[in-house]
Amino acid sequence: MDEQYDIIVLGTGLTECILSGIFSVEGKKVLHIDRNDYYGGESASLNLSQLFHKYRPDVTAPSDLGRERDYNIDLIPKFMMANGEIVRFLTHTDVTRYLEFKQIAGSFVYRDGKISKVPATETEAVASPLMGMVEKRRLQKFLEFIQNWNDEDESTHDGIDLDKNNMVELYEKFGLEPGTQDFIGHAMALHLDDGYLQKSARETVDKIILYVASIARYGKSPYIYPLHGLGELPQSFARLSAIYGGTYMLDHAVDEILYENGVAVGVRSGEQKATAKQIICDPSYAPTKVKTTGKVVRAICLLKHPIPETGDADSVQIVIPQNQVGRKHDVYVACVSSNHNVCPKDMYLAIASTIVETDEPEKEIQAGLDVMGPIHDKFISISDLKEPEADGTDDQIFISRSYDATSHFETVCDDVKNIYRRMTGSDLVLKQRPTQEQEQAEMNA
Repeated sequence: MDEQYDIIVLGTGLTECILSGIFSVEGKKVLHIDRNDYYGGESASLNLSQLFHKYRPDVTAPSDLGRERDYNIDLIPKFMMANGEIVRFLTHTDVTRYLEFKQIAGSFVYRDGKISKVPATETEAVASPLMGMVEKRRLQKFLEFIQNWNDEDESTHDGIDLDKNNMVELYEKFGLEPGTQDFIGHAMALHLDDGYLQKSARETVDKIILYVASIARYGKSPYIYPLHGLGELPQSFARLSAIYGGTYMLDHAVDEILYENGVAVGVRSGEQKATAKQIICDPSYAPTKVKTTGKVVRAICLLKHPIPETGDADSVQIVIPQNQVGRKHDVYVACVSSNHNVCPKDMYLAIASTIVETDEPEKEIQAGLDVMGPIHDKFISISDLKEPEADGTDDQIFISRSYDATSHFETVCDDVKNIYRRMTGSDLVLKQRPTQEQEQAEMNA
């Protein structure tokens, strides 16, 4: 470990591993350290005994739950938008060669006490109980307006300026009912709260376009998910880094970040030291340099049945909009099963999550727990949402943000791009890595 690196990365969360992979491909000498003996940090997938060790250290996992190695339990419930930025990261770096994906069977929304599928086809839209025929026509006109929008062609604007008009004004133009507004803002644009209504319409329109494009890619739902759990994502980027010369050290405590004249110059682990020009880390490695902006409550639930009212789907996402349960933030439920190689046959893993608003966080996810039906066991966690106090350019420590309450990875990708810009002064341009086939052809040439 005692040597000079370009970059030292602390923590093997997804954000850190993507950056480690990207910088290694660019030819930087990277050292990557984690205090845990597994990859993933806060975004890891744990086996059954690791889960019990984390939440109930004095309890042994009961044998009726099956073999511990059949479990890959995500600590953070997120799915991948099929047309999202995370997929672009994976395909450009060809990290997809280490992964297999499965589609999430359906996206659902909670309305008036029951859950209904978010339509993914025209046939489903016609049959959907979410709104009447007249309102469906209004929604169709709204979506056609978005689909036909062209910044350069004013005839497609219909008097709207996406940068100046807010979403309230855009909804009013199409006469959309409050329930439909909820559906668009929360089940399609996937906003966590109603703060978006007063912001410029462009952000929400872009999110709707991403949602529709993601559904169009595979049908059924906009989400895909890696077999063996989300912990496969950081591991795959770590593998990319290692192929390009990155050094990995798991199960190594970082005792100290070393400074000279207020600038980070390396780290110490026990008696060993390593120096570097720049350091990347998650908030837990630099607790004095981050601020807490909120809390997220999550309940990891083990079920012995699919979630009711979903047509026995093997995987779902359910959005419970804030207005439906008298809250300021939505409640999310994500469910996967043995078909995703994350638990034994006939078991299901469901996670309910939301942003904490009161001093009784567990009650705040009750609506999410209620839609799951009987719960065999559950593990509750409350995590601080942290972000760096400074941008890192002065002390050369670049700190990632905590994984937020959103149901997908778009904000993680934003953070990766943001940190890259702060570190290099230029925007991240993903270079297409040669595929396995191209590499093989070059070797044989």
